[in-house]
Amino acid sequence: MNICPLCNGFYELHLYCAQCGGKLEEKGKVMDYFDDYSPYMEIDMMKQFDGYPTTLHEHMCTHLFYCPSCQNEEVRFIKE
Repeated sequence: MNICPLCNGFYELHLYCAQCGGKLEEKGKVMDYFDDYSPYMEIDMMKQFDGYPTTLHEHMCTHLFYCPSCQNEEVRFIKE
């Protein structure tokens, strides 16, 4: 079983906005925003419906990052 090091707190990422250069805030897995029950669903099952066809097979976790300066949202793929 693969685990996401960001979800499990093994490290923090310090990323910067592509639009304004401001520091991005990590807002969790993209799939957690699908509906009220998404955070409680099996991760590998949710990867089949996350809109990214390679996340399951390439063991990637999609995370949402937000820039408070310009309200830009970016999705980044984290290797599990």
